[in-house]
Amino acid sequence: MVSGDDGQFSFADVAPGPFQLTITSAGFATQSSSGILQSGESYTVPQIALALATAVAEVRVVPTRIEVAEDQIKAQEKQRVLGVVPNFYVTYDHNAVPLSPKQKFELAWKTTIDPVSFGLTGAIAGIQQAQNDFSGYGQGAQGYGKRYGASYANFVAGTYIGGAILPSLLKQDPRYFYKGSGSKRSRILYAIANSVICKGDNGHWQANYSSIVGSLAAGGISNLYYPDEDRGAELTFENTLIGIGESAAVNLLQEFVIRKLTRNIPKQQPANP
Repeated sequence: MVSGDDGQFSFADVAPGPFQLTITSAGFATQSSSGILQSGESYTVPQIALALATAVAEVRVVPTRIEVAEDQIKAQEKQRVLGVVPNFYVTYDHNAVPLSPKQKFELAWKTTIDPVSFGLTGAIAGIQQAQNDFSGYGQGAQGYGKRYGASYANFVAGTYIGGAILPSLLKQDPRYFYKGSGSKRSRILYAIANSVICKGDNGHWQANYSSIVGSLAAGGISNLYYPDEDRGAELTFENTLIGIGESAAVNLLQEFVIRKLTRNIPKQQPANP
């Protein structure tokens, strides 16, 4: 039935007994009314007011790639060997989202200003002084200060050039992607190979130009402050090769030792590249 112009309904010749009315209108919530009509009775249904229909839309906010990467970086920045030594440049999530250039620089910044980094630099300078490395710096507090400054400058230059500047320009990921699965032989080969290859921001493995060229660049810069007898292209290339070997050794430790000693690791499945 359709109501009249005044919104009233009228039903004639209705059989006595129970009845139920259902009132609907577009944009309004459905209403019902029921009762019992006696024989010969003229029944007036109480006034019915339709309420506006309300629709509840479920909105699901999908985080952007940068937001996901930011959450993953925050988790990485809690990773510390024995709860002390930073272990920021390792991801235990084989599906880790590529970092934006800004995030690569932020990771480099937080690594270079970490208090433990200053302490480790001091230890390295002390060992160098004890062995009289870079003898042109001399001994005593002045010699130690020069060794400390050179060691920290090497660390900063290598971290920024190889871990932020070149990875941003070449679209490469500066992190080590922990494998954690497969045979021991496959993991050893993977760790060694990662001293010269890396994962690109496109998800494909490629030559690690960022790290190799970064080591050469940092070595070239070090010629500005090393003693005269410790400068030269030959020494720069030699240190770069030593750096590649050190990276392979560190990767092996990452794969088999460091993970067991690192706290606050996000719960992730091991990678299987």
